[in-house]
Amino acid sequence: MDSISITGIRCYGYIGFFPEEKVLGQWFEVDLTIGLDLTDASKSDALEDTVDYGNIVNIVQGLVKNSRFALLEKVADAIATAILQLPLIQNVKVSLTKLAAPIPDFSGKVTIEITRGKEALVYN
Repeated sequence: MDSISITGIRCYGYIGFFPEEKVLGQWFEVDLTIGLDLTDASKSDALEDTVDYGNIVNIVQGLVKNSRFALLEKVADAIATAILQLPLIQNVKVSLTKLAAPIPDFSGKVTIEITRGKEALVYN
């Protein structure tokens, strides 16, 4: 299986458990590893034989911007589900990072990482 990685997708959204997060919003970062067969694209040099990276970035940014979920796990799953709807894609790993988690005396980041395949669409 081949893969395409798209990293550093920065998005502003209103995802979080605390009321302030839902009102003020915050920055998130998404990294993706998309599993698909790139054989045809490598031979044809044609966009229709692969995925449009710009379209995927737009999907991710739209979901983060417009979602009102409490948990990172939920939005990461929503991203995976949306990407798996695209042709050619067999699986996707989503790493969703909250860049400034509201945890006292903590200046690090929190990242949720999920991996989903086409079979996961049956349950969504």
